[in-house]
Amino acid sequence: MKRLAWSLAGILLVGIGAGTAVAFGGLYDVGATSPHWRLTYRVLETARLHSIRHHAEGITAPVDLETQARLVGGASHFSMHCASCHSAPGVEAEDMAEGMYPKPPVLNDVAQRYTPGELFWILKHGIKMSGMPSWADHGDDDLWNIVAFLEKLPGMNSSTYQALVARAEAAGGHHMHHDMDMPMPRQ
Repeated sequence: MKRLAWSLAGILLVGIGAGTAVAFGGLYDVGATSPHWRLTYRVLETARLHSIRHHAEGITAPVDLETQARLVGGASHFSMHCASCHSAPGVEAEDMAEGMYPKPPVLNDVAQRYTPGELFWILKHGIKMSGMPSWADHGDDDLWNIVAFLEKLPGMNSSTYQALVARAEAAGGHHMHHDMDMPMPRQ
């Protein structure tokens, strides 16, 4: 038993030493041009998924999530703030997104991978070290509007998306950011 304890302590010390060498020796390449090591990616991905699920527990979607008003409001925000990185039906992501690591995902099937509560939590809190910002400065209604949009995104084509953006623009197509009116850009 004593031998096992010493062996485990030795393995632990070697692991700590190796981790220290990697971290303080600059051995781990943090550049966006090289991917994570496979083990690093798996650890980070597992932590991300479990963290989202844990923190989103108990968040329930509003009963009116399926309304057209929420869908149009979500399209307004998505076209202004999200499509530049995540693309949209008929809209390519901007060059900036191509240089990011991890690369922002296309969100066509995001509603099939996450619950509405999880999507809301991601939007509100962002994801560390991914480029996904927190939208906590937006009201919960704005965030639920984006969730409503993401729920309908899988079946959306370019013309449907453009029609939603046009409806949002016709309805005023804006929301408040730190008390500053942000009009929707012309498509």
